[in-house]
Amino acid sequence: MTRYARQILDLINQSKEHMTAEQLFLELKKTEPGVVQATVYNNLNTLCQGGLIRKISIEGATDRYDKIVRHDHLVCKRCGVLSDISFRDLTKDLEKQFGGEIVSYDLKVFYLCPKCREEK
Repeated sequence: MTRYARQILDLINQSKEHMTAEQLFLELKKTEPGVVQATVYNNLNTLCQGGLIRKISIEGATDRYDKIVRHDHLVCKRCGVLSDISFRDLTKDLEKQFGGEIVSYDLKVFYLCPKCREEK
């Protein structure tokens, strides 16, 4: 693993947010002034393909990156805020329903966050 990949992985694993590639680039640039955006994107792709991080894609929003810890996400339909939530693991139920092995799943629950509900 390259030093940039290690630093990006550490940033993602230590973050309480779901960072974008741009946010990761700006954070990494604080300690590695010579880093370029292409390096960040290439390392993010490598880390995703290696199963060390996961990419969260939501239609109409910038991709974000997250640590590999079993959890799901709440997504506000209005402002796009992304929050972690833990539901019981559905793997066994899904395997029974589909009759085969489930490698992984990504559950996103869309709702209106408390701030957007107040504004409504």
